[in-house]
Amino acid sequence: MKIGNVTLSSRLALAPMAGVTDLAFRQICAEQGAGMTTTEMVSSKALCYQDRKSRGLLKLFDGEHPASVQIFGSDPVCMAEASCIAAEISGADFMDINMGCPVGKVVSNGDGSALMKDVDKAARVAEAVVKACPVPVTVKMRRGWDKGSINALELSRALEQVGVAAVAIHGRTRAQMYSGAADWTTIREVKEALHIPVIANGDVFSAQDAVALLHATGADMVMIGRGCFGNPWLFAQAKAALEGKEIPDLPPLHERCDTAVRQIELAVEDKGEHIAILEARRHYAWYLKGVAHANYYKEQIVRMNTLEDVYRVTEGIKRDLK
Repeated sequence: MKIGNVTLSSRLALAPMAGVTDLAFRQICAEQGAGMTTTEMVSSKALCYQDRKSRGLLKLFDGEHPASVQIFGSDPVCMAEASCIAAEISGADFMDINMGCPVGKVVSNGDGSALMKDVDKAARVAEAVVKACPVPVTVKMRRGWDKGSINALELSRALEQVGVAAVAIHGRTRAQMYSGAADWTTIREVKEALHIPVIANGDVFSAQDAVALLHATGADMVMIGRGCFGNPWLFAQAKAALEGKEIPDLPPLHERCDTAVRQIELAVEDKGEHIAILEARRHYAWYLKGVAHANYYKEQIVRMNTLEDVYRVTEGIKRDLK
């Protein structure tokens, strides 16, 4: 499959998720079979004002290709400028525009999924980025703003006309946030109507879900989000399922803990120990989801402050929760 002039050999993509898909987590997921990765969303205004922290979010790990960076905003001029800055800093293969974030502080500024309420404006934003950016442009959206305005098909057609190279559709409305079930029918309608690649997203928590989503929608790729929290092995399992091979079991707990620790170590290298450990607390807790008698160690995890704390907690988990 090709997105613009870039060839992808995998049908599995890691969804961009604020506070989750940092450099370290993307590297772990890529090693397990995520064929395309995307950064956390980055504010176009912050890039235009040369905010140092925002620029740091654009860093890719060595060999991270094909990779995408995601920017958000609703001003065409600022978005065009930000896309050029982001492309130059990151060296990414794609530029993704966020038209799906449902968070209040984002949509209150007319950004994220709020752009779906004005198709003409959304298309103008995308067109400005397409004309300015040196790499193919993609857009991630939802089904619509609410159940009374399911307009992903209308918006996707408009985006294709202005030169967007691919669209990713999350099967919920903004009003749903992350509740209820994802509706995949809209994704199929978009796929049947467009000539550019369509990426399907929503409710992939198992390898079988990935197969079912592609079968139900006819989409070109499946994008995995919350299902891989603490479970990067979902990509390896989905890859096997899509290839008709036997689905591998999750590694034993001690190996999962080693992976969690390695992710945290990578984050420390990227961000420094203080910030990385604070952010790692919820990541490590996700790795223990479903593990019997893990609550004691989850309470230890939320008090970690140093790598030494990480190593101490991990030693206890391996000893007590075999």
